[in-house]
Amino acid sequence: MNSITARQAPATPTRHAALSRPLVLLLASGAGLAVASIYYSQPMLGVLGGALGASARDTGFVPTLTQLGYALGILLLAPLGDRFDRRHLILLKTVLLAIALLASGLAPGLPALLVASLVVGLTATLAQDIVPAAATLAPESSRGKTVGTVMTGLLLGILLSRVASGFIAERWGWRAVYELAALSLVVFGVAAWRGLPRLPATSRMRYAHLMGSLAQLWRQHGELRRAALAQGLLSMGFSAFWSTLAVMLHHQYQMGSEAAGAFGLAGAAGALAAPLAGRLADKRGPELVTRLGAGLAMASFAVMGLGALLPGDAQIGLIVAATVGFDFGVQATLVAHQTVVYSLDPAARSRLNALLFTGMFIGMSAGAALGSLVLAQWGWMGVVALATATSGASLAVRLSRRRGAR
Repeated sequence: MNSITARQAPATPTRHAALSRPLVLLLASGAGLAVASIYYSQPMLGVLGGALGASARDTGFVPTLTQLGYALGILLLAPLGDRFDRRHLILLKTVLLAIALLASGLAPGLPALLVASLVVGLTATLAQDIVPAAATLAPESSRGKTVGTVMTGLLLGILLSRVASGFIAERWGWRAVYELAALSLVVFGVAAWRGLPRLPATSRMRYAHLMGSLAQLWRQHGELRRAALAQGLLSMGFSAFWSTLAVMLHHQYQMGSEAAGAFGLAGAAGALAAPLAGRLADKRGPELVTRLGAGLAMASFAVMGLGALLPGDAQIGLIVAATVGFDFGVQATLVAHQTVVYSLDPAARSRLNALLFTGMFIGMSAGAALGSLVLAQWGWMGVVALATATSGASLAVRLSRRRGAR
């Protein structure tokens, strides 16, 4: 027995019978509500800055710190899913996330909001306890489909959070967004307490050994490294687009937070990729899906760059169409990468998931920061060029894997 799997808990039967459709929908809803917490701030940055008397540059730290907190939480907290009953972790993080969201809504100024945003990111890693739980409960023959369904909820949470946030902030103010988000987590917590089965630990490692095993898993699995790098590059372009869209629409088209949030409806169409990608990965293998997804994202961002040649209304239409395309590609690639990673070591799924999503959200955080800098320096076309380049680099990672296999 190697050092990574040492001190594993005795194997327990997988509870396939417990994975009813209502439970899958509960898990999908929880994942969506948790990860939505990271994105509520993006379409209302203009409203938030005016209310708090902060500059656009300063308010840009709200999504950046939230995503950075999420990346840190995935790295430091998500591995605990292998050490403890995931049911207990899910319930505890639900309570903490609801408190952090309420604190955000009650923040008296930007410094307090920044601290609360970091905590929101840390505790929103609730989503990264839910997805491995679904993979554990699912039979191997339909694991891709099940993960895809739960990921649909997660991805709809990402995208529709912008719609809800923009709509609510425009009518009742930015504080109401956080307060209603906290309430939604309380409702989910009650349902999870009643309906979620126990998910026994797969490891008896102490926390220090559990964290030390992350480096061993990273070195051992080349597929994990490629997945984290490729998804991180895709996420960089994805985040650069979404974190600058509201500012661009405000300055170039005089559109408010509600219009920026409405773009989430276009992106939500991309969430349909999750179950489709899961089924295709089950049938044809995930490698094909990663190449198709990264290629579609790159092509969609490249087409978006043609908008400068079109009149104003046509530019908006092109951005909407390209948003559907790149979201579809990014989400399909993510589901395929999860299918790859979860198959590497079933006893270490939480840790493998933590490493994959740490790479992804480092890319997210870098994309949010780079997007703001590029927009200020080179304008919207600079952001589009950045997203096209990072998506192309992701595709190159997947194609290099193909050549290596040959």
